[in-house]
Amino acid sequence: MRLGIDRLLAEGALRKPLQGRRVALLGHPASVNHVGRHSLDALMALGGLDITAAFGPQHGMRGDKQDNMVESGDYVDPLHGIPVFSLYGDVRHPTDAMLDHFDVLLVDLQDIGTRIYTYVTTLAYVLDACARRGKAVWILDRPNPAGRPMEGSLLEPGWESFVGAGPLLMRHGLTLGELALWFVAQRGLDLECRVIDMDGYQPQAAPGYGWPRDEIPWVNPSPNASSLNMARCYPGTVLLEGTTLSEGRGTTTPLELMGAPELDICRLLQRMESLCAEWMQGAVIRCCAFEPTFHKHQGQLCHGVQIHTDTVHYQHHRFSPYRLVALLLKALRLEYPDYPIWRDFAYEYETERLAIDLISGGTFLRQWVDDAATAPSDLDARLRPDEQAWAEQTQPFRRY
Repeated sequence: MRLGIDRLLAEGALRKPLQGRRVALLGHPASVNHVGRHSLDALMALGGLDITAAFGPQHGMRGDKQDNMVESGDYVDPLHGIPVFSLYGDVRHPTDAMLDHFDVLLVDLQDIGTRIYTYVTTLAYVLDACARRGKAVWILDRPNPAGRPMEGSLLEPGWESFVGAGPLLMRHGLTLGELALWFVAQRGLDLECRVIDMDGYQPQAAPGYGWPRDEIPWVNPSPNASSLNMARCYPGTVLLEGTTLSEGRGTTTPLELMGAPELDICRLLQRMESLCAEWMQGAVIRCCAFEPTFHKHQGQLCHGVQIHTDTVHYQHHRFSPYRLVALLLKALRLEYPDYPIWRDFAYEYETERLAIDLISGGTFLRQWVDDAATAPSDLDARLRPDEQAWAEQTQPFRRY
């Protein structure tokens, strides 16, 4: 398999339309070629291209910010002497002054297949800005490690935010190149948007099911996206960011764990099985204890579970991380009716709306959890039409 960046580096015919045009790169630490060299360095070493600027999303171009909601500043790249503009600092949208530095923007971002991952929103914002100013956008495509399965709900109208750029499904099942084409069509954008496809990408093939294991290195696209297992779990475990439960930040396996002090995890698992054992299938769910060194419940012993998708027991098309974590929250509410599940704090610069609602794209998930009269079948009835609608509307944009 060859990544979009590797094809651009190797195939002169692909680069020919860039001749005589000023080129910028939007990248991050996982913007590397098949041997682990950063795309900016590889493009600069190639020669023949006029690379005039670079852009970094959340966590920075080279990866300088560990936690969420920590801004990065603009700077001059010390190796290449070009400006590096932050799209997670003073601004989220590229300014006119930034856009003046290039004619073509190469986007080489490793996504992990979930709507709320902010690189998806940054992609949408740069497409909007470049369409407005007549700039071209080329997507150097990369794998979706979560694969083709689609799960969750569509973002509801009025719930757009930096963790929800539009009516996408939570686990969207597309590559970033495919998403870019969907954004262009969905938003009616008029711009040159080109996808440099991967060669030989097989998103349905075992054992990676979207991630070509042993072919390219895993480089954390964000500091807590530390493994393929995390990427598979993330469409569900990210919901915990809107709760008082720990999602494992402050441990070596963030967003693969979930728990809190003083929980009877065996009791919760029994309730989950009685509610909907089917939603617990497809992965190994292991009881565990952990002590976060920072973030929620810092220095406290938490009792919870770890999700494992890295064994022979993993069933890619049966594993439903969104439903699994929703089931945990439902069991928690039923077993501990007064437990303060929902975390009320400023989330991605939103101060009026609860984080759980921004993450889930509406109020329905929280209301389903809190309503003792609702059952898993009610949530399933809410999700399935959205999943079917998304699969149908995105079919024309799938390239693999």
